Amino acid sequence: MDQRIVAWMRQKYQALAGELSERSRRRWAAVEAVSLGRGGISLLWAATGIARSTIRRGIQELGDPEALGTPRQRRPGGGRKPAEQRDPALQRALERLVEPSSRGDPQSALRWTCKSTRRLAKELTDQGHPVTGMTVGRLLRQAGYSLQATCRPSSGRGSRRSRWTPRRRKPWGI
Repeated sequence: MDQRIVAWMRQKYQALAGELSERSRRRWAAVEAVSLGRGGISLLWAATGIARSTIRRGIQELGDPEALGTPRQRRPGGGRKPAEQRDPALQRALERLVEPSSRGDPQSALRWTCKSTRRLAKELTDQGHPVTGMTVGRLLRQAGYSLQATCRPSSGRGSRRSRWTPRRRKPWGI
């Protein structure tokens, strides 16, 4: 393996790496590997760290005119599956946690819970359903819950002013 060529390819890749998408990186690597000829895939792998299978897939895409015109980065169905699809019991477990602390009129469409999404996520994770607070929030919205901000109850002195609002001070001289 010629180290000069490896260094040259590494320098070219580092100059472009920040601007390349997954698909354009694969195609760039394929074009460079083809231009290097025999052993080009191994040279590019050594220079860039791009997997050999990715470079081969790029070479196949270059030979297939239909693959070049698609606007997608990946094939349909790629990417992470939603949490409720990976764990079908998740929605029911969330309902069991929320139901005792649920608020709102059962006849009304507006329902909410007093528990925070982080707290619900921790309880679900403890039960064997690893999720984040963002996922819990999304699932609650899908179930028709309104995510209410926590509000501090007013003090018992009858004052309408919250204890967090600054007091108005009388101007000097009055």
